[in-house]
Amino acid sequence: MDIAHFLFGIFGNVSALFLFLAPVITFKRIIKNRSTEKFSGIPYVMTLLNCLLSAWYGLPFVSPHNILVSTVNGTGSLIEIVYVLIFIVLAPKKEKVKILGLFTFVLSVFSAVVFVSLFALHGNSRKLFCGFAAAIFSIIMYGSPLSIMRLVIKTKSVEFMPFFLSLFVFLCGTSWFIFGLLGRDPFVAVPNGVGSALGTMQLILYFIYRDNKGAARKQTPAEEEFMEMGVAKPQQGKQSNANGTQG
Repeated sequence: MDIAHFLFGIFGNVSALFLFLAPVITFKRIIKNRSTEKFSGIPYVMTLLNCLLSAWYGLPFVSPHNILVSTVNGTGSLIEIVYVLIFIVLAPKKEKVKILGLFTFVLSVFSAVVFVSLFALHGNSRKLFCGFAAAIFSIIMYGSPLSIMRLVIKTKSVEFMPFFLSLFVFLCGTSWFIFGLLGRDPFVAVPNGVGSALGTMQLILYFIYRDNKGAARKQTPAEEEFMEMGVAKPQQGKQSNANGTQG
């Protein structure tokens, strides 16, 4: 790994860490109120699966020269597990059962990938199998802000698309895209190239509509999560048209 490759990996670690920590505001509210209210736990469970698969892919015996992929996604896995456990403890019974079921599904999928890659595959076939699994869920994770972008275009307002979140999506995707190019690794470059493109589109939309942030009003819990994750539960009633673009 040359110096440029290493530096882009470090920068990718830092920018990704900011993305993983973005929901902290939401979880401070959840813990304070001892309730998940109308927040959705699904994004955190699916991000956990992406982090676990990417962390596994970056290990030296799976994919050489990608240890920095493992460090950031290993850290992300720990953060997302905390988020998911908070949801399981504080969510209403119906939501608790759903999130616990998804959490079990995520652990089962990850365990299956680990088992197959360790005992059934070797060398390049192991890298291909783990790489495809990690890349698919990375693209799904990066695609979650599409619902926000659709809302921005519809309302001509960036009220629910914070600048710094869009910026770090762009920086994270771009740095890991370049890291993947330098390492000639399509399983890192392609999904993060998608992330970089989506981040660029978010920034363009932000600068087009930055002077129109909508009428000032109290935000609902779902809207706050829309700002942070882009996949909040839609509200019923009068606000259904504004928030009904869940990804």
